[in-house]
Amino acid sequence: MSKFVVAALYQFSSLSDVKELRSFLINLCNQQGIKGTLLLAKEGINGTVAGSRQAIDILESFLRSRFDALEYKESITNQMPFHRLKVRLKKEIVTLGVPEVNPCERVGTYVDPQDWNRLISDPDVLVLDTRNAYEVEIGTFRNAINPKTRTFTEFPEFVKHIDKKKHRRIAMFCTGGIRCEKASSYMISQGFEEVYHLKGGILKYLETTGPESSLWDGECFVFDGRVAVSHGLESGHYASCHGCRHPISQEDICSPFYERGVACPHCYHSLTSEKRKAARERQRQEDLAKLRGKKHIGAMMGET
Repeated sequence: MSKFVVAALYQFSSLSDVKELRSFLINLCNQQGIKGTLLLAKEGINGTVAGSRQAIDILESFLRSRFDALEYKESITNQMPFHRLKVRLKKEIVTLGVPEVNPCERVGTYVDPQDWNRLISDPDVLVLDTRNAYEVEIGTFRNAINPKTRTFTEFPEFVKHIDKKKHRRIAMFCTGGIRCEKASSYMISQGFEEVYHLKGGILKYLETTGPESSLWDGECFVFDGRVAVSHGLESGHYASCHGCRHPISQEDICSPFYERGVACPHCYHSLTSEKRKAARERQRQEDLAKLRGKKHIGAMMGET
């Protein structure tokens, strides 16, 4: 069985040629059969893609020639986790919604995974999970605070309620490192003095830290077909709802509010009859395509 390499990458770096870079990356990825999503903005690059070993090596080589401090992680999966390629131009590579925050100029202190346990075990350190609530639900670090945000743009509002005098040392983490890096830049701009963030994010921690010494509980949500991963970046036990994209457990699937390809307990009551009908038709088309040995993938590759 063919294996696919999944590469998660980002770097905050001032870019002046985003349109030209986008065109080059679309051509390179299409030529190599790479699928996934890459986001480009004047502040840098962010994305997760998958392809053959040779294809990902070619892409990585090019990116490292352009980005001198690329945060880059790999994992292996048996199935291609993406349906198409998307290379998009954005205002931000991770949307905080505060334009004056510039991680290219200043961020918090990076903490390597091997030093993370010691830091977050200190009772004087406030540990923040900068991910969205649905991600936190399936796994997080012990004693971490869940800001209960629906989107990353809600994080600045949460920060307003943190007492700077009481919480002088802040440690933050996210999936791959990009959100907590930008969040650290924001918190420094708001007057917090000691701000730390996990280098490489949860994925690097799970890759390098064994279960016997880990302070991570549960699984880590990822933005691809695997849905979640565990220690060693092994595929987890969650599926994804086609209706709302929320991670769903076996318990959710057994719920009377679950309908394959349509809804789950998290979105069942919020879907209109029109949306249910459209989702059922989409699922029917996917099932027919599968019977014919084809994939029903929707939009074209390289879409904007």
